[in-house]
Amino acid sequence: MATPPASAAPLPSPSQEYALYDYAVRLARHREGRIAVHIHLSRLQSYNRRDHHIRVAINTFETLVKQFEGQLFVLQNNDLVFVCRGAAVEDVDEAVLRLRYLFSEDPLTRFTEDQGDPTFCTWYIMEHDHARFLAMARRFHEMSEAQRLERHRVRQQASRNRSPLTPELLAKLEGALASADLTSLVRNQSVCAVTTGDIPRPIFEEIYVSIEDLEKALIPNVSASADPWLFQRLTTVLDRRMLSQILRDDNRTSRAFSLNLNVATILSNDFQKFDQGVGFGVRGRLVIEVQKVDIFHDMGAYFFARDYAQERGYKICLDGITHLTLPFIDRERLGIDLIKMYWGPELTGAARPELLDDLAVRIQDIGQSRMILCRCDGEEAISIGQRLGIALFQGRFVDHLVSRQQSITEYRTNGARFLR
Repeated sequence: MATPPASAAPLPSPSQEYALYDYAVRLARHREGRIAVHIHLSRLQSYNRRDHHIRVAINTFETLVKQFEGQLFVLQNNDLVFVCRGAAVEDVDEAVLRLRYLFSEDPLTRFTEDQGDPTFCTWYIMEHDHARFLAMARRFHEMSEAQRLERHRVRQQASRNRSPLTPELLAKLEGALASADLTSLVRNQSVCAVTTGDIPRPIFEEIYVSIEDLEKALIPNVSASADPWLFQRLTTVLDRRMLSQILRDDNRTSRAFSLNLNVATILSNDFQKFDQGVGFGVRGRLVIEVQKVDIFHDMGAYFFARDYAQERGYKICLDGITHLTLPFIDRERLGIDLIKMYWGPELTGAARPELLDDLAVRIQDIGQSRMILCRCDGEEAISIGQRLGIALFQGRFVDHLVSRQQSITEYRTNGARFLR
């Protein structure tokens, strides 16, 4: 029971730069009566760019956001971009003047006859300046994307440079895990039903041990997943600890959740103890996720474990599927309730439309409500998944939507009410 290997770890959540660019693109059809101001806080002296300064600057626009259907974007460099409809320039300029006063000691806010305005802010009247606004948003998005990919490349390189897990080190790690408190390493992520125009509705949450955090805490500079068989042995140890820990946590068993377990764990005495310790109501709310490699390694053991689990009321989810392996999966023969497929850039519709058409047919045959698209780290993953007919999604972008209590439509347009 663990996250996928670190090399497959998802990228960070969508940035404010992406949201701004997406908004700017869609604004092309709704320019009338809209103005924007770009506050260049990144040009302030460093002592004027502390967290509390930025919070005060954000709060300055709070009333305008509500009053004029506004959108405020806080960029990574601390710049603010405020867009609204129906406000006079004077209305927004009042807020800008308050910010100038807040930072009046900074050279950026000083206007002199010799040097002119050092450009504390840039204004856009959308009916005339949309192209310029779009170019600005595109520039920030491209810079943010380049930085994001570079951070991901550095993490990947660091992962490749780490030593592989050895049998001797695994034995020591097992000993440490026997008494370690896993609470700080346990994470959860919701699987949500997402339909256009609706707030994502959590169906169940996956509970797992973060392998990346475990490595940092117990085996720094070592890759736990470098050897797949030693990694599977490690996850079996984690399975036992998690089953025991969940039994002691009433909050965990009071709602629907999933655990990623090895087939050997389902057939173990530890799982029997877990099963005896939970009521039938909990069994009906628990989804057991099994990796495809584990299933096909020993089909006989899998079928026995599946029958046992399903007879007890548990649901089975096949994990670790990609668009390449999905065509080889016969859900009914495997007797599984759900299939979890990874999102990846290969599924981009513009690149291979024929691939999506074929997948949509296969997903229709499997059952749209039985498919989960996971590792959804951007809006495109949701859009492509919905085109395929998938209704259940998981990933950091879904978490972002849930935490912001925003629907897919609201995020895609940064508020449909703002672009009427």
